[in-house]
Amino acid sequence: MSSVGLMVTCMNDALFPDTGRAVVTLLRRLGVEVGFPAKQTCCGQPMVNTGYLDEAVPLLRNHLDAFVGCEAVVVPSGSCAGSVRHQHRILAERSGDPGLVRAVEQAPPVYELTEYLVDVLGVVDVGAYFPHRVTYHPTCHSLRMLGVGDRPTRLLRGVRGLTLLELPAADECCGFGGTFAVKNADTSVAMGSDKARHVRESGAEVLVAGDNSCLMHIGGLLSRERSGIRVMHLAEILAATETTRTRTTEPEAVTAR
Repeated sequence: MSSVGLMVTCMNDALFPDTGRAVVTLLRRLGVEVGFPAKQTCCGQPMVNTGYLDEAVPLLRNHLDAFVGCEAVVVPSGSCAGSVRHQHRILAERSGDPGLVRAVEQAPPVYELTEYLVDVLGVVDVGAYFPHRVTYHPTCHSLRMLGVGDRPTRLLRGVRGLTLLELPAADECCGFGGTFAVKNADTSVAMGSDKARHVRESGAEVLVAGDNSCLMHIGGLLSRERSGIRVMHLAEILAATETTRTRTTEPEAVTAR
């Protein structure tokens, strides 16, 4: 049996716990043992992205301690997976600590969820059932930093009952960008409004993505427009079956350590 550590991310832990539960349900259904290192906290991305690199080093050290001994780390976020894979090495080298650099080099491999499903487990049909019209938004970090490509859409096409609709201008940024949405609110809302319009044009009932940060931004705009379109993390759709209601993906308690 494969074994992974779930890096649930700050946003999912605080605002979208159903996503973490769905990941556990999904991976266990596929025969993967999932652990939840209780020591985990922020990966440090907000600090790095706003220029506070030195302040992010303690978070890097904590991340390494939290996931030591895991075979692999699975993250339901292209943004946070990208941060760990690309920014942690920069932080370690900048710190001037050779031991920290070695620790980053020897850390368990980190996979965005769809990478783990398709590349490691070798599956595109995960036994899901979701009878709705869906469109997929490829978030910027998953698209540009990680290069997840068509893995998410291959998984969605394997879901029974699901109709996958094309999203116009899919590769355009939704405008969230973390602190960008705070510092450049007007621009962020304008970009998000364009994305919401494209979602409506797709004819979908549900907008799906691999990052809840982007879904929160787009979903807020869709809600204000009273569009009737829901937003859901990809993990929740992949965890759904005929015997589960929408958003009911309750696993057994996850092993904490």
